[in-house]
Amino acid sequence: MKRRHLLSSLLAGGTLSLLPCSWAFARDIRYFHEVSVADAALQPLEHKGEWWRGKVSSDAWQILFREATEPAGSSPLNGENRNGTFVCAACYLPLFSSETKYESGTGWPSFWAAHEKHMGTKTDYKAFWPRTEYHCIRCGGHQGHIFDDGPEPTGKRWCNNGLALTFVPEGETLPALRG
Repeated sequence: MKRRHLLSSLLAGGTLSLLPCSWAFARDIRYFHEVSVADAALQPLEHKGEWWRGKVSSDAWQILFREATEPAGSSPLNGENRNGTFVCAACYLPLFSSETKYESGTGWPSFWAAHEKHMGTKTDYKAFWPRTEYHCIRCGGHQGHIFDDGPEPTGKRWCNNGLALTFVPEGETLPALRG
């Protein structure tokens, strides 16, 4: 949905006054609506980690299904600045829009928001303090961790392993969901 269509429909319905007066918030609404997929596509797959071996690189498999972490600064996606969509490297579910990517200075691709309903979370204690880990809701592939030091409008930093993602430039067809 284009921003002008969203705003005009909100104005017509009298609901704009209920929203915070922020263009960034309106952009978030548009972003989430544009990437929605059928609810059936968001159902967790029954495939376990071994099923994905050979469908992704060995390093990506270690990250996605053994919760490894790639070295900081090693991902070519750090410098990816084109418009497009970042999809799960295993099942191809869209996870992030390039509109939410930013340079966090951490050495990993970072985003201030993920596609609504496309991520699952859990608490992990591998670093001896609780962190929020997130994973693809379909295949369960580990993506990264969420931190509270990101930019507005969310204040979140979705810190992602680059090998857990595949970038699809704007104008190219997203790959069919796999699995």
